[in-house]
Amino acid sequence: MKKIALLVLLVFGLQYIHAQTKVGTTAANFLNIPVGPKATGMGGAYIAEANDASALYWNPGGLSRLKKSEFTASFSEWLVSTNFNWFGFAYKLSDEDAFGFSINQLNYGEDDVTTEDNTNGTGEKWKAQDLAVSVTYARNMTDRFSIGGSIKYIRQQIYHESASAFAMDIGLLFYTQIKGLNIAMNISNFGTEMKMAGKDLFQPIDIDRKPLSGNNENIAGELTTDSWTLPLTFTVGLNYNFIETEDLKCRFETDAVYPNNNTSYLNVGGEAIYNDLVSARIGWNSLFMQAAEQGFCACVGVKLDMGDFYTRVDYSYNTFKNFDAISKIGVTVGF
Repeated sequence: MKKIALLVLLVFGLQYIHAQTKVGTTAANFLNIPVGPKATGMGGAYIAEANDASALYWNPGGLSRLKKSEFTASFSEWLVSTNFNWFGFAYKLSDEDAFGFSINQLNYGEDDVTTEDNTNGTGEKWKAQDLAVSVTYARNMTDRFSIGGSIKYIRQQIYHESASAFAMDIGLLFYTQIKGLNIAMNISNFGTEMKMAGKDLFQPIDIDRKPLSGNNENIAGELTTDSWTLPLTFTVGLNYNFIETEDLKCRFETDAVYPNNNTSYLNVGGEAIYNDLVSARIGWNSLFMQAAEQGFCACVGVKLDMGDFYTRVDYSYNTFKNFDAISKIGVTVGF
């Protein structure tokens, strides 16, 4: 118990490091939107458990600990009427390793294109979306330690302009000698910078405005945009299964998160599973973050076991300070 208390104090204490905020200094911030109702219902405290296909997002090091292959789809209406969707497939290559891929999409919808002369619309539509596609591999190095990594392609698009980048995630998961205690670490979105480019950035310019013979006032010039880094995030997590019987399992988890575009913060959550059938989860997201927006979270889930197959349906409810609450629905199929 002394070791557990020391580890918990260490994780809680680390959140005071790097208190300076850097909000709005990175691109592709949709990569930080938490995926899956199971994890979000626990306040995003999940990297030291990560025992389903959503480990592709939370901690690739946990992917090889899955008991079966899984497919997960999660849907939600995100902030200001946008739609956030996540799909993940994890395939068990053997008892010791696993492979997976995932698709992460934020759709902003579409709207009318307007100009100074056509304030009611030109008849054309503009749209915007963010997309990330990841490929993951994980392996159990020992019976207690596993490691995994992901390579992802990231693309942001608005109207005729777009930006793309490549990044990687690395996750570690360790089952300690203290029964029920897991420790994990994850680094996500370590990659190249993003820079917008597109045909709307080409504009006619007049380099020499003197009325000289042969002057061309419509030379094509390109407007240059700045490059932006990705939202690099380092997370350390603890998971403790304090009740583990045949009928009831209860656990507590806390994650300390250190992003490069915000202040550090904590996520905490708990889960209770009865008879491997019904589960309930509660949590709190963004504790100690400056000007935190997210807060209380909850989730319920039902699992139907059909022998070689099982299906789990989860529903989560996440509250915000200045926005309406968000509901997420996820469906998982194991085989």
